Amino acid sequence: MAARPLAIFLSLLLAGILIASLGVGSTDVIGLAEGIQGALAMLGLAEPLEQYQALAELRVIRILATVGVGAALALSGALLQGVFRNDLASPSIIGVSSGAGLGASLAILVIGGYGPRFMIENAVGMGPVVVTLAALIGAAACAWLVTTLATSGGRISVPMLLLVGIAVNAIAAGLLAAIQSYALRDYDVSQALFSWVFGRLEDRSSFQVGLLWTGLALTASVIPFVALELDLFATGEEDAQGLGVNTGRVKFLAILAASASAAIAVSVAGQISFIGLVVPHVLRRVTTASHRAILPLCLLAGPVFLAGTELLQRSLLGDAHLQPGVTMSLLGGPFFLFLLVRNRKELRAW
Repeated sequence: MAARPLAIFLSLLLAGILIASLGVGSTDVIGLAEGIQGALAMLGLAEPLEQYQALAELRVIRILATVGVGAALALSGALLQGVFRNDLASPSIIGVSSGAGLGASLAILVIGGYGPRFMIENAVGMGPVVVTLAALIGAAACAWLVTTLATSGGRISVPMLLLVGIAVNAIAAGLLAAIQSYALRDYDVSQALFSWVFGRLEDRSSFQVGLLWTGLALTASVIPFVALELDLFATGEEDAQGLGVNTGRVKFLAILAASASAAIAVSVAGQISFIGLVVPHVLRRVTTASHRAILPLCLLAGPVFLAGTELLQRSLLGDAHLQPGVTMSLLGGPFFLFLLVRNRKELRAW
């Protein structure tokens, strides 16, 4: 399918999912009509709901968070797959999301009162910003570590990339477990940490959503500066250099933007894995492999995947719905295994 018709289809599908999501939540005191009215009231286009306007606004904020997180994680995965020239790369597989989660968890500890006094005093008033910055530092550090260790003679080894990513994920998981164990006696802090492990899209503040969308806009602004160059990367960095591409600059911009996208999503919603693996891969199967098409389409397909899954399970399971991090792991884990099995001949050759 051509990119433009696919973009139109995804836009219409996303609009339908978001409208339907206004009528689905943790309580059924407001339905679809009230949800739409509440959303329009936020824009000054309708009368506010008498009793449940605040509830409708919480649903709108949840939907905006879902769209932003889905777009950010899908974009991050597409950038990493373009840089490493392999569809097995994603922020959750190579440790970027784990690094972001570790950074965010350390920031939560500081804000929760575990840390030097001067850090606590300066962090408490700017909690979401501090958590986001800590997540960005953790994500960028892990991206740098994995890329450095997987590079030999100027060439990135894909098996080494995956193995180092597994090791980084294991280390980060151990550190996260230690942090959670340390804070277990503090109910508020431990609950905040656990919400990051399972992922959470509810009860986000408007400030967090604004921070998410601002960060997404900044990272998406990188697309025009790397899209064509990533297409030229497909045949190898040497060929791209021969065509005049500054490969160092492109890798720096793409990895930094991918790390920032993953960090922003994790800092707001916690660990939600595999969106960055599944969405770009599926897009490459249904449309052109050009990054000039794939990267912008991820900003639509990521939200469709995450918001659509959330809508489906909330409709079917009601209050028993799973947290998004759990759902994505149940869907993405088998998908990753499928990719490994399908690519095993190539893996033997690497």
